[in-house]
Amino acid sequence: MVTAERKTAEERRDEIVDAAFAEFAVTGLYGTSTEAIARRAGVSQPYLFRLFGTKKELFIAAVNRCFRTTLETFMRAAEGKQGEEALAAMGKAYVQLLMDRQKLLMQLQGHAACDDPEIRDVVRRNFGEIVEYVERVSGLPEERVREFIARGMLLNVMAAMELIEDHQDPWAKRLVDASLKR
Repeated sequence: MVTAERKTAEERRDEIVDAAFAEFAVTGLYGTSTEAIARRAGVSQPYLFRLFGTKKELFIAAVNRCFRTTLETFMRAAEGKQGEEALAAMGKAYVQLLMDRQKLLMQLQGHAACDDPEIRDVVRRNFGEIVEYVERVSGLPEERVREFIARGMLLNVMAAMELIEDHQDPWAKRLVDASLKR
């Protein structure tokens, strides 16, 4: 007799957020059905709603995970470093993170849903934590931190257009090369 391993509600929550992350990354908050998320997670819709309450709560959990992944990536990359060395390490790690299309798209979906005040607050808080971490670990002047963050946002746009690895147009090559320097 084969017995299925029982999972805790927290383990199920994590699996559902994983599934939601994948679905929301492609079709966003408004285009994603909870039915698709439940199916991907292997749970019923009623169970999904028992754990999260609303689709928006689930989207917020996915947004939080997305930003947390970025922050943790920065933390690992900058460990034991400071100043320009820390920025360079975080920048390199971020470019690698952006190569995971799902993570890139989920981040962009979070920004796209900022017309909702509650989601906007979550995105602002998470983005602020990243900015404050970069400021703290680098110890560099605010202008340099602002340039680093702005370059990251430009990299988001270029990654969305798949220009980082495939920049055949001369303008794209110039922009990518300049963005990946320093």
